[in-house]
Amino acid sequence: MAGAKTAVAWLASAAPDPEACLREWERNPLGVALLPAGTAWDVLILPSRLGYPTLDVLTRVLDQPGPVLADFGDARTGFFVPPGTAARWLGTGIRTAGRGTWIVVPHPAWPAPGGIRWLVPPDGSGTLTDPALLELAMHEAAAQQAAEPEQTAEEDGR
Repeated sequence: MAGAKTAVAWLASAAPDPEACLREWERNPLGVALLPAGTAWDVLILPSRLGYPTLDVLTRVLDQPGPVLADFGDARTGFFVPPGTAARWLGTGIRTAGRGTWIVVPHPAWPAPGGIRWLVPPDGSGTLTDPALLELAMHEAAAQQAAEPEQTAEEDGR
């Protein structure tokens, strides 16, 4: 539980009023708060069809990637990266949340009913995913996906 308290404090520290953020988490029946990106972290938002395989690649090469969110309906996956990454990111189909944007963030220790959730919750240490490593993992995941139809066709004898 100590790790969850540290994670809560780390996330709330990004809010303009951390105490108000903590109160929002306590009062909101969905267990979410709206936090600004661009100060403690940015978020790179991938379509989940690429996000999940990218997370698989990252977890094979890292002991602990930075926090990762899945949105309502599993349509998108958000990777927490260092502040300033969003302003420099160039990538087709990748959304960014940086300075001037806000994201819905679930409480790290409570399951959010029917919505956004942590795939990799924050640990409170401030660990973020290195954007260069994330990009390499995305390329590997995309290459694996591109190879899958070819492998299936070869296995079927086509």
